[in-house]
Amino acid sequence: MPKVHVAVPHALSQEEAKRRVADLIAQTRAQFGGKVTDVAESWAGFVNTFSFRAMGFSVAGKLDAQPSEVVVDIDLPFAAIPFKSRIESELATRAKELRR
Repeated sequence: MPKVHVAVPHALSQEEAKRRVADLIAQTRAQFGGKVTDVAESWAGFVNTFSFRAMGFSVAGKLDAQPSEVVVDIDLPFAAIPFKSRIESELATRAKELRR
């Protein structure tokens, strides 16, 4: 299964990074609510395990708000390979918003 890996450094406290990630997830969910279904997420400390369906694809992954970076790892179905670079670019752009 293809993987997406994005790591964005930050200079925030780990708690603040987690809070900003949670806010960004909520904003993204509101923005794409009609295009994303079956959303499930679970925080365990600073790690968010998630899954959802978008454009007919099932996606699962993990987001880790580490002390000096936020790391996102996503497993994509093979059929989503054409979208991999676009997904990585969008994740990197949105993750950089966390530093503001």
